[in-house]
Amino acid sequence: MADVSGFSDVLQVLVSGATVGSIYALVALGLVLMYRTTRILNFAHGDIGVFATFIAYVLFTSLDVPFGLSFALALVAAAAIGALIYLLLVRPAKNRSELGLLILTLGLALTLGGLDALLFGTDNKVVPTLVPDSIVRFGGASFSFASLVTAGFGLALMLALWCLLTFTRLGVAMRAVAQREDVAEAIGLPVRSVLLATWASAAILAAAAAMLFAPTTLLNPSTMLDPLSKGFVAAVIGGMNSLPGAVVGGYVLGILELVVGIYISLEFKASFAFLAVILVLVFRPHGLLGRADVKRV
Repeated sequence: MADVSGFSDVLQVLVSGATVGSIYALVALGLVLMYRTTRILNFAHGDIGVFATFIAYVLFTSLDVPFGLSFALALVAAAAIGALIYLLLVRPAKNRSELGLLILTLGLALTLGGLDALLFGTDNKVVPTLVPDSIVRFGGASFSFASLVTAGFGLALMLALWCLLTFTRLGVAMRAVAQREDVAEAIGLPVRSVLLATWASAAILAAAAAMLFAPTTLLNPSTMLDPLSKGFVAAVIGGMNSLPGAVVGGYVLGILELVVGIYISLEFKASFAFLAVILVLVFRPHGLLGRADVKRV
């Protein structure tokens, strides 16, 4: 077992772990935003992101659209996909129980995965980074410039979501619906429009996470399987009804995973996240920043 020695080692671990953690945090944010507003655990979250990433890939490789523009157009496409899922599947669903909607999202995940394979194939594809990569050295540590930009872009999206929820009428309405949907509807808030916006916003977060993650691996229909599971873990660690908790959970998990992989065991790294979530559920069942749900009557 290696020992952490010096400022440069600590800085390397913190920054590298936070880079991965920013992806986990984006995934967790989308999951928590959906859950706290609609009470739906969306198992299709990662597949929505992968589908949007394939759209960006096709725009870039087949239509010669600049990658930055392809990225932006794919985010718009993701918002449209999320809105259509709500309008065509969730809203008309006859079984509106939490279990019924959970099964619906499972079916949607399988459908999107099959559609990805049918339209884009199952072979691995290389996705470019947002910026040309290079090595940045600071404080004796070395970092990938593309990874730093990825982390920064993820943080910018998180700040944008915070601004949306804090300073806009739509954000206030989303928070009101999350508290009590029936009361929000009774006072005249456009609940259906809020739910539509929630699905669209969560889809944008999923797409951003997938497009930022894909360059670090290879793009295929199952690309987001691991980040989705880690996003769920991060959401539980932070608290399923806490957006700040989702961010904290993502960064904590990213850093701890890296520490475990480097200084304890690379083999244990894969299962560490699930040990962490077991410990959180045992000792702090509502998460680090979560709170007990009040049953709606």
